[in-house]
Amino acid sequence: MKYHVSFDIDFRRNPYKGIYIAFEGIDGVGKTTQAGILKKYLEEKDLPAGRQGKDVILTKEPTENPTIGNLIHDFIKGKVKFPPVSLQYLFAADREIHQQELIEPSLKSGKIVISDRCFWSSVAYGILDKKSEFSKLKNTEVLLVSESILSMYHQFIIPDITFYIDISENVAISRISKMEKKQEFYETVEKLKNIKAGYDWLSKKFPNEITVIDGNRSVGEVTADIFTIYNLRFKN
Repeated sequence: MKYHVSFDIDFRRNPYKGIYIAFEGIDGVGKTTQAGILKKYLEEKDLPAGRQGKDVILTKEPTENPTIGNLIHDFIKGKVKFPPVSLQYLFAADREIHQQELIEPSLKSGKIVISDRCFWSSVAYGILDKKSEFSKLKNTEVLLVSESILSMYHQFIIPDITFYIDISENVAISRISKMEKKQEFYETVEKLKNIKAGYDWLSKKFPNEITVIDGNRSVGEVTADIFTIYNLRFKN
């Protein structure tokens, strides 16, 4: 017997004076680079001589937690194996620790938190873990999978702004191939194509939460867009 199931998902808004910013996208889009540039910019922005700048925390997910975070990294690097779907539960546990121990206390104290990935990644990557090809999923299946994943995060503080840096999977693979590292679990053209489709779906489903940035341009052009959007959004 089939059962109709529907969800109403809302997110916990940031109630604190700090600002929560996240960067998202498939591997190779330049999230880490842009997060670091934004951190430096905000620390120095409108800074008179002799004055200390804004207090900015740069972090990432999955974390370097010595137990859960490291286990996730070991899976991504191919050092350990287990069913990919089980990764979602590890991500949720890792993010809960991250929220409670770093993100929320930092926001409460008025700091700016910049995170390289947040829970949006779990949806884009989690849909792939459920099905090998996004294009073969019916819209109802996408909704069911995404909402079941998001239901694990509805009590998490949602970023005040999420920059989704959008590039093609082919450009991403080209960039990754130039990095001096071993290919990771998700770093194939086919997987990145499906993960990108998940991000594209998210950006259309949650346009007020996710800001799309064209990442197929130079680092400087992408940075300029991010600075402009940040200044318009927060005006500080």
